Amino acid sequence: MAIIPAQPLPRYADAIVETDIPARLDSLRWSLFHTRVVTALGITWILDGLEVTLAGALSGALKDSPTLQFTNFDIGLVGSAYLAGAVLGALGFGWLTDRIGRKKLFFVTLALYLTATAATALSWDLVSFALFRFLTGAGIGGEYTAINSTIQELVPARYRGWTDLTINGSFWIGAALGAAGAIVLLDPQVIDPELGWRLAFLTGAVLGLVVFVMRLWIPESPRWLMIHGRPDQAIHIVAEIERMAARHPDAAANEAWPTIRLRMRDHTPLREVARTLFSAYRQRSLVGLALMIAQAFFYNAIFFTYALVLSTFFGIPAERIGWYVLPFAAGNFLGPLLLGRLFDTIGRRAMIAFTYGISGVLLAISGYLFAAGALTAQTQTIAWMVIFFFASPAASAAYLTVSETFPLEVRALAIAMFYAIGTAIGGVAGPALFGALIDSGSRDSVFAGYCLGSGLMIAAALIGWRYGIAAERRPLESVASPLAVVESR
Repeated sequence: MAIIPAQPLPRYADAIVETDIPARLDSLRWSLFHTRVVTALGITWILDGLEVTLAGALSGALKDSPTLQFTNFDIGLVGSAYLAGAVLGALGFGWLTDRIGRKKLFFVTLALYLTATAATALSWDLVSFALFRFLTGAGIGGEYTAINSTIQELVPARYRGWTDLTINGSFWIGAALGAAGAIVLLDPQVIDPELGWRLAFLTGAVLGLVVFVMRLWIPESPRWLMIHGRPDQAIHIVAEIERMAARHPDAAANEAWPTIRLRMRDHTPLREVARTLFSAYRQRSLVGLALMIAQAFFYNAIFFTYALVLSTFFGIPAERIGWYVLPFAAGNFLGPLLLGRLFDTIGRRAMIAFTYGISGVLLAISGYLFAAGALTAQTQTIAWMVIFFFASPAASAAYLTVSETFPLEVRALAIAMFYAIGTAIGGVAGPALFGALIDSGSRDSVFAGYCLGSGLMIAAALIGWRYGIAAERRPLESVASPLAVVESR
C-alpha cells in the first residue's frame, strides 16, 4: 500500500492512498473472528425482537393494568411512538455513524436503549410510557445504521447476503424470548401481572448489559478508517483479522491483490450525500424506498397488533398470548436461515421478487379466510407462520439492499434515511391504523388493512425484479464505488 500526500495535512487528510484492504477482507474464509462479530452485533436484533414482542404480548396486561388502563388505540399509539423514535434515532445516529465511525456509535446507542427500556418499567401513565418507548426506539434505530454498515464492511462478499439476512432474522430469537418471558411474567399464579409487565421490560435492559461487554471485541471498520485518514490503524486491524482467518481456497492463487486508490477525507458534506442518493443513485434509492415502505407496513402493522387480533376476535387471554408468538417467531427465524443462502446463489433480484410477492399473495388469502370466519386462533397462527417464513427474508433483504448498493461514505446515512422514510410512511401509521380497525370489531375492516399490506408487498416485488441490483458475491466497491475513489492514471 502506498500513500501519496496531496498536501501535508495531519492524519493523512486529503492524501491519496492506494490500498488492497477491501480485496484482502473479501478473500478470507469464515472464521472465529466473523462469528464473534456476528454474535456481538446480532444481539441488537434480538433486543429489538424482545422489545417489540413484549409490547405486543403485554398489550392485554397493559389494558388490564390498574395504573395504565390502555385502550386498543393506546396500544397502537405507543407502538407508533416506538417506531417514531426509531425513525429519528436512525437519522441522527446514521449521520454520526458516517461522520465519526461505526464503533463509537455502538456504545452511545446501546446506552440510550438500556436507560430507556429500564425507565419503561417505571411508567406511570400513557405519556410516560409512550415517551420511554420513543427513546427506546431511538436507541434501536441508531443501532440499525451502525451495525448494518459494519456487517457489510467486515464480512467477506461470498457470505454477505446470507449473513446479513440471518442476523436480521435473529430478531425472532428475541421475539421467542419475549414470548416465553411473557408466558411466565403474565401468569397470575406466578406473579402479579402489574409487576410482571414491569419486570418484562427490565429483561431487555439486563440483556443489553451483556452486549456492552461483547462489543469490546469489535474493531472499527478498516474500510471506514482508510477513507477517513487513518490508514495505519486500518492496516493493523486487517493484519489482526488475517491472523485469525485463513484465506479462502478460491482466493489462494492470488499473489497480488487488486488495489483501489482513495482520496482520504475528514467527512462527507450533506450536499454530497444528497447528490449521491437522489441524483447519481436515484434508481437505487427508489428501489430501497419501495422495499422499506412495503416491509415496514407489512410487519409493523401486523406484528404490533397480533395480540389484539387474538384477544379481540379469538378470545385468547393475555397470559396465553406468548404461546401463539413462539411458532410465529420460529417461522420468521427459519425463513432467513433456510432461504438466505439462495440470495447469494440464485441472486438478489429473483429472491427479493419471490419473497415479497409470495408474502403479499399469502396475506391476501389468509385475510380473506379471516374475514370469512374460517380460521381459529390456531390456524390463524399457522397462517402467519407460513406467511412470515417468506416475509422475514424479504424484510431483511430490504436492509441488505440499502446497505450494499450505496458508496461507503454514505452507507450508514442511506440505511438511516430509507429505514426512517419507510418506517415513517409504512411503519408508524400501521400500528395505529390497525389498532383503530381492530377497535371497530369488524373483520372486514381488518381484512381491508391486510389487503393494503398485500398490495404494497406485491408492488415492491415487481419493483425489485425490474430495477434491483445483482450484488450477490460482488465486492462492495464494485457494487458502488466509494465517492473518494481516484481513477488510476
